[in-house]
Order: sequence, then structure tokens, then C-alpha cells
Amino acid sequence: MPESLDSPASSRPGVASLATAAAFKPVGSTSIIKSPSWQRPNQAVPSTGRISNSATSSEAVAPANSALGQSQPSDQDTLVQRAEHIPAGKRTPMCAHCNQVIRGPFLVALGKSWHPEEFNCAHCKNTMAYIGFVEEKGALYCELCYEKFFAPECGRCQRKILGEVINALKQTWHVSCFVCVACGNPIRNNVFHLEDGEPYCETDYYALFGTICHGCEFPIEAGDMFLEALGYTWHDTCFVCSVCCESLEGQTFFSKKDKPLCKKHAHSVNF
Repeated sequence: MPESLDSPASSRPGVASLATAAAFKPVGSTSIIKSPSWQRPNQAVPSTGRISNSATSSEAVAPANSALGQSQPSDQDTLVQRAEHIPAGKRTPMCAHCNQVIRGPFLVALGKSWHPEEFNCAHCKNTMAYIGFVEEKGALYCELCYEKFFAPECGRCQRKILGEVINALKQTWHVSCFVCVACGNPIRNNVFHLEDGEPYCETDYYALFGTICHGCEFPIEAGDMFLEALGYTWHDTCFVCSVCCESLEGQTFFSKKDKPLCKKHAHSVNF
């Protein structure tokens, strides 16, 4: 006599219908870019001379209004540069601005040499000998002018971004501002998910909101084909007979102790 199944209800055959995991929130992705036209200059080290940051090593004088604005969130790869001060020596390089020989102290920036009095911001004309500068579309700007006219604004802190830029959710962000709501780690260029408008890293999203396949115990991700049977959710490829592994998707099936069985093995196995 064939073995009975767990309950009279379970002895009735069922048919699992296939669906697509459209109920999940859309998967998002970010892109990390450098602020447009920012470049990391090749800072040439002179063959002779001593590198010094003291004011006495240069003829240029820092302007009174060269103080920076509010401090920025910590960017891991800021590209704001500072010129190197080289004292007078045997070397007489050519100035990148006037194309004349430099006889005396000079600056090194972007792999070129400059008269200290000619290394100026393209907009405000103030010297950049003692402050940060950025190259934008072939021109050099002091950090303040770049921040005012070119730098994108962060969608979280509303401050200007002077380093790596995260593009996500149609906004720009500091790397340190676009983070997973659950763990607080920067998402950077990894996949993320939205829940109630807040970003979650993939690990935390599935731990908090995801549906786990009863067959393989891995998450059912957005776009996956799945079905519901025996009170559980399954990947379409995971809903198979527990004995012969034949796919039961769209087929008549039976169950014993929550294990799906094909018609052939429904009464011939004992778990």
C-alpha cells in the first residue's frame, strides 16, 4: 500500500504558476567620476634645489583673501593641488606662462615651472602660490573660484564637492555622503536598492527586506523568475522534485513534509 501524505489537503495535486520578481524595488547603480576636467598633475621634482613651503623661499606674497571657505566632508581622493616652491639654484627653467627663463625662486605645478608672480587664478587673478588650485578646461583656478563657479553640489550636505563625485538618483554626492542607511558604509560604485526612498547596500537590503528562496536559500533578486508553492517562495529553477530533481514548474506536484514531489514519487518515498 502506498504511503499516505502529510494531510488530506496535501494529497491533492497542485500546479505552481510562474511569476517575475517585479515586487522588488528597482536596483540602482552609481558611477564614480572625477569632477569634470580635474586632473592629477605630474609634479616634477627638480634635479637640484630644496623644496620649501616657507614664504621666504619665494618672491610672491599670499593675498589677504586667500582663506578657504567651510571645511569639506573628507574626500578620499581630492584633486586640489598645491604648487611646490623651489629656491634659486643652478637650474633656470622656462616659465609656462611667459615662456621666459626663470632666474630665481620658482614654482612647480602640473609638471611645469612658473614665475611665482605669474601663477595666478584665471578668474580672480590672485596668486595661487600658497593656496590650492584646480585645472578646468585648460585654465587654472584657485580653490575658492573653482568651488564657486564649477564644483557640483552634494545632494546630502549641500556643500561643494572638490574630490570624487558620486552620480546617483539624478544627483551628485560626496563619497562619504552617499551611504547605506543600515550599515553606514559608502556605497561608491556598488549596486544598491531603495526602500522608502533610502539607499541600502545589497547585503543589508536582502537581510532586511529580501525574499529568500526556500530551495537554495539565496535571495530572489529583481527580475528573477519565481513561484509560490507550499507556503514558500522558490526560484523557478529550484522548485523540483525532491527525489529525481525534475522541474515541477507548471506541472502537477505533491508534497510530503513540505518537500515537493512529482507524481511518480509522491507515494513511493518515505522522508
